[in-house]
Amino acid sequence: MKCGVSPIIGFRFSLHPMAANFVEVIKGALEQTDTSNVWMHTDDVSTVIRGKQVHVFNVAKAICLHAAKTGEHIAMSGTFSAGCPGDTAGDVYLDKGDEVANIDTTKQYVSSQFALYPMNNPDYMNVIYREVDRAKERGVFNESMHYASGIHGDIHDVFAFYEESFTHARSDQHKHLVMTVSMSINSPSHGGR
Repeated sequence: MKCGVSPIIGFRFSLHPMAANFVEVIKGALEQTDTSNVWMHTDDVSTVIRGKQVHVFNVAKAICLHAAKTGEHIAMSGTFSAGCPGDTAGDVYLDKGDEVANIDTTKQYVSSQFALYPMNNPDYMNVIYREVDRAKERGVFNESMHYASGIHGDIHDVFAFYEESFTHARSDQHKHLVMTVSMSINSPSHGGR
């Protein structure tokens, strides 16, 4: 299969609750999230969700928010991917409508970092700079750093930015995109936010 033509979006992530009952927190977050619009598989290292972009981002945010609502310090790291040439299975979920299954307006501060990798795009640095500028416009930009950009704010604003950035970083000619994210929630270093 040719690079960039698969319509499937994927997110492989690991959830790390800083708590003795970490298994309960992880399983609880997965069970409380409606995953009927995505293909999902969990192994002993990570979980992957795949399907239409709107549903992948919705499920990712819901899992993160359910874990955060326990009050425990939560870390989540993962990789969003689109246009991978080998991504063909799971396309049954592409016939889902665009109405999201998880709606929760709970406010939750999140500090995070992201990095964009526009594959095979010779203009990749301009793509990255444009999305960093978009973060500044949206009010979620935190700081510049080596190998990533800091993004923070309410979880709904952060995920909205990530999904918007993911959409805009894919061009008509260069549709293979990877975006890494690392998040920290309920950390003592957040000063009670």
